[in-house]
Amino acid sequence: MNTAQATPENPEEPFRVGKPLVVAVDGPSGSGKSSVSKAVAKRLGLAFLDTGAMYRSVAWHCLNGRIDLQNAAAVEAAARTLAMEQTLDPETELFRVNGINVTDAIRTPEISAAVSAVATNLGARAELVRRQRAIIAEHHRRIVVEGRDITTVVAPDAEARLILTASEEARLRRRGLQLGGTQSAAQLTEQVLARDAKDATVADFQRAADGVFTVDSSDLDFAQTVDAVIAVVRRAVHADPAA
Repeated sequence: MNTAQATPENPEEPFRVGKPLVVAVDGPSGSGKSSVSKAVAKRLGLAFLDTGAMYRSVAWHCLNGRIDLQNAAAVEAAARTLAMEQTLDPETELFRVNGINVTDAIRTPEISAAVSAVATNLGARAELVRRQRAIIAEHHRRIVVEGRDITTVVAPDAEARLILTASEEARLRRRGLQLGGTQSAAQLTEQVLARDAKDATVADFQRAADGVFTVDSSDLDFAQTVDAVIAVVRRAVHADPAA
């Protein structure tokens, strides 16, 4: 396991132009994976894949269609048959399920409470991993991919692999701010810590495997965290001028 320190980066300086550059980002809930990964993708000129939104989209589809989330076969069938669209541009956010815009709907507390039923369904998970790998290939392996088990299952051959983590206190605080202070302490704990515990039964996203870097953002602000992740990417592909 490697741990990187935050270092300033020049956002205008490209590297590995015309070559594959998959950046795989794992981490627990509330660690800032999505926002940081988007910023990294923007700075490096890469596509951005939010895999968590795919699980949320399946959960939304099941709830909207009154599919019992405890019916494993029905949830797996939903994951295999529904049409999902999402923008891979880090500058915009758009998700559609069977043509319906669910961009806002999949971010509600109701979906946050339900999504683990999809994430822990092994059949549904296998189908979404298949789709995620296809998206990586379709974008010529120039993409930032964030979620769970990305570094070990979805993209174990990524050019840069890292876990973005933070203390429980920092993660709960950030998720509370993200939700505009609308959730109680108990609700935040359920959405962040309890969800991690459920998802950890099928995915290892908090321990760095061999060759996977760790960035701890507990004491970093957003810009410092983005710089730290880009520093890891450069080290991983041996593009760090200081290396």
